[in-house]
Amino acid sequence: MSMTTRIVIWMGFGLVIGSLIKAFASDIEFIQEYLVNGVFHIVGSIFINVLKMLVVPLLTFSLISGVCGIGDIGTLGRIGRKSFLLFILTTVLATSLAITLAVIIEPGRGFDMIQTTQNTLPAPSTPSWAQILIDLIPDNPIAAYTEGNMLQIIFFTILFSIGILITGKQGHPIIEYSETMNEVMMQVVAVVMKIAPVGIFSLMAKTFSELGPGLILPMINYFALVAIILILHATGTLMILLKVASQLSPIILMKKIRAVQICAFSTASSNATIPVTQRTAEKCLGIDNKTTSFVIPLGATLNMDGTAITHGVATVFIANIYGIDLGIMDYLAVVGMTVLASIGTAGIPGLGLAMLTMIFIQVGLPVESIALIQGVDRILDMLRTAVNVTGDTVIATIIARSENNISMDIFNNPDAGQDKVNSPSPR
Repeated sequence: MSMTTRIVIWMGFGLVIGSLIKAFASDIEFIQEYLVNGVFHIVGSIFINVLKMLVVPLLTFSLISGVCGIGDIGTLGRIGRKSFLLFILTTVLATSLAITLAVIIEPGRGFDMIQTTQNTLPAPSTPSWAQILIDLIPDNPIAAYTEGNMLQIIFFTILFSIGILITGKQGHPIIEYSETMNEVMMQVVAVVMKIAPVGIFSLMAKTFSELGPGLILPMINYFALVAIILILHATGTLMILLKVASQLSPIILMKKIRAVQICAFSTASSNATIPVTQRTAEKCLGIDNKTTSFVIPLGATLNMDGTAITHGVATVFIANIYGIDLGIMDYLAVVGMTVLASIGTAGIPGLGLAMLTMIFIQVGLPVESIALIQGVDRILDMLRTAVNVTGDTVIATIIARSENNISMDIFNNPDAGQDKVNSPSPR
């Protein structure tokens, strides 16, 4: 049985168990204390922490190997420009699709509005372009690594790698060491994936034992529209972009990244999924390490397609509930704010709702209305993370194809890399 199949089975099992606990055992203290907040919480948290533990060392060593493997600063700059522009393009497309369909369908029209002012997030300040540029540069690289500030880590590691290239022959031992450590980290990822089904089961069981599927019912129109648009973007917009830009088969790509999507859905964290995404891109899609090591971490930090879709629908939904008419300039402001926030607010806890707060302030919607959608946001967060990692792999594939850094034999082979993703390579 493949890893993807095992993960799907365990995820479905966790959803069922969690829903049953919510329906029939939500008041049983023993189950809540020792099962939901005990076993499920401990195992799920350990699984996420293990994945997060791998991110920074894997990012560092693979990025050094990738940049030094490129060997040319001009080529590195070209890949960087392509990556940034494609991530911004997909964010704009995602937001535009969400707003267009939401305006046509009009979710929230006639909704029985419940006035609530509790459980809202404090409004963060909108970052300026100047502050965004300043925050890219770590004043203390050690602190950036300690805090897990991905943009600053990427900047410092790329600068350090350029220094290795300039050093020349004396820098070769560092390159060889980084390549060895990168391979070691890949093997660690393969070992961790052995426990993925159990970890994902625990995460799903805990989530649905606390929330339950019934939480969706009062917000079904909003939830269903966001979910449909997320699926349309992942299977439509991104796949069309892949086909047009690379002439590669979207069907093959979607089949090969199912494990990545499921892992992202379960963990609701693009950063935690970086090790799985990068390993799948290299072993299953045939993308060269020097592309994946740069594009995948950058995408996990900048790519906000799923979040952008949620923001677009939420803005129209809340405007309809309160009877507030938004004009074309307001919707353009939502697009611009989403792009700006995706660059400038990386690493903020509760990032999605914090960004939505900024957007509501910008277009004049009541911030307290965010409490209306907080209930279903946890489940939608899982969906949009799966969309985000899909975008990461699509853009990495497009760039690799344009740079001739992809093995077509591996990409077109349906069985390529499956054993390497599921288990450590034999020595």
